[in-house]
Amino acid sequence: MKKFISIILLVAFLVTGMSMAVQAEKTIMLSHLNPQNPQEVATAAMAEVFKSMVETGTNGTVNVDIFPDGVLGSEREMMEQVQSGVIQSFISSAGGMTPFYELMSIVDIPFSISDLSIAYKVYDGEFGEYLAQDIEDTTRGFEVLAFGESGGFFQLTNNTRPIQTPEDMEGLSFRVMSIGMHREFMRSLGASPTDIAWAEVYTALQTGVADGQHNPVPIIHLGHLYEVQDYMTLSNHMYAPYVWVINEDFMADLTDHERRVIREAARVANVAGRGVNRLLEASEQGLPYLAEEMEIYVPTDEELQAFRDITVPAAMDFIEAEYGEEGLELANFYLESIENARQELGLE
Repeated sequence: MKKFISIILLVAFLVTGMSMAVQAEKTIMLSHLNPQNPQEVATAAMAEVFKSMVETGTNGTVNVDIFPDGVLGSEREMMEQVQSGVIQSFISSAGGMTPFYELMSIVDIPFSISDLSIAYKVYDGEFGEYLAQDIEDTTRGFEVLAFGESGGFFQLTNNTRPIQTPEDMEGLSFRVMSIGMHREFMRSLGASPTDIAWAEVYTALQTGVADGQHNPVPIIHLGHLYEVQDYMTLSNHMYAPYVWVINEDFMADLTDHERRVIREAARVANVAGRGVNRLLEASEQGLPYLAEEMEIYVPTDEELQAFRDITVPAAMDFIEAEYGEEGLELANFYLESIENARQELGLE
């Protein structure tokens, strides 16, 4: 039913496109998966800031229409729509990019990024530029506008018991995105990974299809997962970015000025999205709120090291087995970029 409604919405928009063209020479249909609430949702803030800057900066020659809540389809469908030019832009999760660029899994090496400032420096710097270019060269139809923040560091939640040691993971089923590294992380700890689309996660946890899941605090809050999960462990085990794409042919047909405005708007909007996540985490809607709804456990350094000792070697073995020399080369570049960022920021 949802897919049928999505098709109707898309067709209706395209049918009215002629009248909209009177107001703007070009239109960017920008989609994302979450509610359009810029004060609480990173992708909504990104979309809102982008729309304002593009329409103002181009003096109305480029219009931006926002389609939130995944109304135009699943992640894969919207990625394919961007590829084909049916829509122009989509803010995808890393899981949404992985079917089109399998090496995306490499940035989820567990415990590789320890600080948010390191993450920003890595994705906004040389590694991010290389990754964007490799995605564009490897796939068809995409230009990468930015690597956004899906909410910060991933945390473990479940309905069965507190997770304090790797042994506590054994026998539990965890929802994961369609990312090989996420599956391997769970398997290495003795848990069973289950691929479930974001729109179905709440119901899957509520009905016991999965015992747990992992996501950043803002996403746990956004999805009301605290209503169907009893325990959270602040493991900070992964930092997964959004991948913001736009159709490359659409960009090629713009003027130099319009392209510059769009790329700058995306960079600024990306900063706005990160800011919303930090505000949400720090507010009463972040951890303080979740602490009233769930039992939260903060692992000791020794306990976290036990997780690292299992999951990091498993991740590197997975990369070598799945992606070979190409994967190891990208993984080493990623890890070297993290280490360089750590040194430059004085976080050694």
